[in-house]
Amino acid sequence: MKIKKKKKDIFFETLENMADTVVQAADYFSQHVSNLQDVTLFANEMKKYESQCDDYVHTIITELNKTFITPIERDDIMELTTTLDDVLDGIEATASRFYMYQLVEPDEYIVQFAEILRQSAYEIQKAIHLLSQKKLLAIREYTIRLNDLENQGDEVLRNCIKNLFATVSDPIELIKRKEIYERLETTTDDCEHVANVLESIIMRNS
Repeated sequence: MKIKKKKKDIFFETLENMADTVVQAADYFSQHVSNLQDVTLFANEMKKYESQCDDYVHTIITELNKTFITPIERDDIMELTTTLDDVLDGIEATASRFYMYQLVEPDEYIVQFAEILRQSAYEIQKAIHLLSQKKLLAIREYTIRLNDLENQGDEVLRNCIKNLFATVSDPIELIKRKEIYERLETTTDDCEHVANVLESIIMRNS
């Protein structure tokens, strides 16, 4: 007799898909930002990831509107969806600025931010997959790491802003880089927001 495999909950499945897309986007960003030979291609590829994530957001909203019983609180599902989308929006928004400003020479600080975001994406992915398995207490290990990575982002921002005003005299270049630095740091904050939502879910369900 063939045992029918239980179908994965649509909400958890879609959240996993979102987290996987965040990883793919962060990987692409990190791998290509240090050698931007084609900023148009770079921005367009990041836009594809962002659009895919938007589709997942739409799926979750549609399912919430027609589902009576959800695996965790509806508000938690929506908040987690929104914060995951914010992370990808932040990465894509940064990539679009490379295109708008035609910035083809990223510096060491941008590369450092990219690595922090890449690591954060993987921590998010692991945590979301544990959520799907209802292994709530195991998630805390990854939320702690996300908080640590956000602190690293704060430190990079302090260093790069200090260096920027000390070494760059062209006001246009200064404005461009400052905006990109701050956009990247805000995205590390968005990753921490995912951790905070997960902590709330752990508290209410464990």
